[in-house]
Formats: sequence, structure tokens, C-alpha cells
Amino acid sequence: MSLYSETYIEARSQLLDAASARGARMESFWNPRGLGPAGEQLRTHVACIGPMAPARLLVCVSGTHGIEGFAGSAIQTGLLRAGFPAGAPADLGFLVIHALNPYGFAYRRRVNEDNVDVNRNFIDHERPPGNPGYPQLHRALAPSTWDRASRRWTAGFLQEYARQHDPRALQATVTQGQWTHPDGLFYGGTAPVWSHRTLSSIASRYLAGVPRIGYIDLHTGLGKRAWGEPIFRGGPDPGALKRARAWYGEHLTGSADGSSSSTPIVGNTASLVASMLGDGQLMTAITLEFGTLSGSEVLASLCGDNWLHLHGDAPAWQAREITRAMLEAFYPDDQTWRDAVWERAVTVFDQACRGLSGQC
Repeated sequence: MSLYSETYIEARSQLLDAASARGARMESFWNPRGLGPAGEQLRTHVACIGPMAPARLLVCVSGTHGIEGFAGSAIQTGLLRAGFPAGAPADLGFLVIHALNPYGFAYRRRVNEDNVDVNRNFIDHERPPGNPGYPQLHRALAPSTWDRASRRWTAGFLQEYARQHDPRALQATVTQGQWTHPDGLFYGGTAPVWSHRTLSSIASRYLAGVPRIGYIDLHTGLGKRAWGEPIFRGGPDPGALKRARAWYGEHLTGSADGSSSSTPIVGNTASLVASMLGDGQLMTAITLEFGTLSGSEVLASLCGDNWLHLHGDAPAWQAREITRAMLEAFYPDDQTWRDAVWERAVTVFDQACRGLSGQC
């Protein structure tokens, strides 16, 4: 049976079957804001393998960016089917958080039901970060039309911005997050969204008092095609980076030092979890990012999806075209890509397990 699914319902069913077969302790969290496209309830599911009070816990999150949950769910399902973490110490647990943003997963969008980028929502909303460069780009990223002419205009505008400021500056301004334009891209919201509150509940229930935590948030759409890049996302203590380098080796990258395909972002899931840990708890966190298309192609797909969301009266053929572009940007219909993603994920999760076990 394939690990990969074509709908949120199918992915959820596969994950739950695999977790049940492992005898996992399971819990679900219902998003009451609406239903999925087939009338299904939208839920985040948790599956926990191992001791009730682990000394070490590896946490894996999928679907923070909805549509990216297709690949993340496949990895989680495959790991559960494979008996992961087989051979680990008895005090090591495995916590799967499936579809943190079930709305985006079900509707094949990156954002949630409020057009919020969940991975930019974990901030102090009374004092939101600034992004002074974003307003200059907003019109290009959220145009009023999305036809061939407007796509060319957007591409030209962004190319000129990159020429004036350099491509990394463009990427940083677009992707770091913005909290001023609700109809724009990478919008972080004005308050903790449902997924934010749900992750907080999960962390308080399952991570409280666990001395050693490994954290992997699964993403797609950035970096070299089919390669899983482990991007350092910190921890509550100064030794987190040293541990991450020991666990993941030479392939570990960092946004802050410029070694990553990702420029610095604000308000990611790992920052919330780190803020909730108590004295003596150590966390080693990464984003595991699988590349798909070029950055410009991925960004164009997001602009089209955002336009479709704002202007829902698009012809059916155009809606289908925009949805296809989103899938190619975040979940390619390419078996070679899917096989490579699974193989790379196995390697990285084995590294995390060995690191938590004290073997490196």
C-alpha cells in the first residue's frame, strides 16, 4: 500500500490505521470553524508511542502549512508502519502530530481558515514584529487580477526588487512574515489561531516535564528538489545548536547564518514549544524541508492561490490551473520525488533517534 494519499481524508485514515496497528495512544482536536470539501470534520490527530512518562521524546509535526501535509503525513504513516523507533531505548517515546492545519490540508492551501500562515502566528500579538519592506511588495504579491499579463507584471516587479536589493533580501522580505495585510502572503494574524492554541494544548499535555526532546516539523516547497534539508530551529538552551550539529552532521543548516535555503522567519512552531519548556528541559528542533520547484515558481503558485481565495468567481479552468500549480509546488505528482522524500526522511529520523539516545 502506498504511503501517499490524494486527499486529507485518505491521509488521515492511513495515519490512524497505522497508529492503531501500533497500539498508539491517540487523541484528536476538532476545528469547529468549518468542514472539509467532502463535508468531513477538520481534526488534528495525535498518536503517541512509548512510555507514559518518557525521559526522551521525538516529536514530529505535519501539515503546519496545510497542503505540505501530504508529504508529511506519508512520512509519519511510513514511520509508524515501519515500527519506528525500533531498537530505541525503552524510555524514548515518539509523538506524532498529524495535520496541525487541517483546513489548509483539506483544501490544498498553505494557509489556514483565516488566510493566516500558521508558521508565522507564534508571536506576541500585542507587540507584533515589523516587516517594513513588505508593503512595497504587497501589490505585486496580491494583485487584483491573475491573468497572463498580471503574472508577467508581478514577476517583473519582483525581479526588479531583487536586482535592486539582491535575491536573498527579496526572499527575506516576502517570507519572514508580515502582520499588517490580512489579504497578503505570509500573514501572521492578529491573535493565536486555532492551530496555535491546539499546539499549545498538545505541548502542555505531552511535553511537560520531559527532560530531552527532539522536534521535527515537516515542510515542502523550499530548497533542492527532493532533498530533505534539516534547518536548525533552536532550543531553550545555548547547547541546542551543538547538539543539532552532532545529530544531523554536515547537512544541518541555519537561517540566521545564511547557510540555509530559508532566510530567517518569525513565529514558527518550534518557538512556541521552546517557550513552554521548564527548567532542565532540553529541546533540539529542526524543520525538515523538502524542495520541489524553483523559488519563483513556488511564489507564483502562492500568489495565484491567494488571488483565487480572494476572488472566488474565477472560471473553473483557472481554478483547476491554480490548484495544479499549488500541488506541483508542494506535493508533486512525481513518484521519483516521493520515493526520495521517504528515503531521506528515514535517514533524518534515524539520526534524530540516535541523537536522543545519546549515540552521537
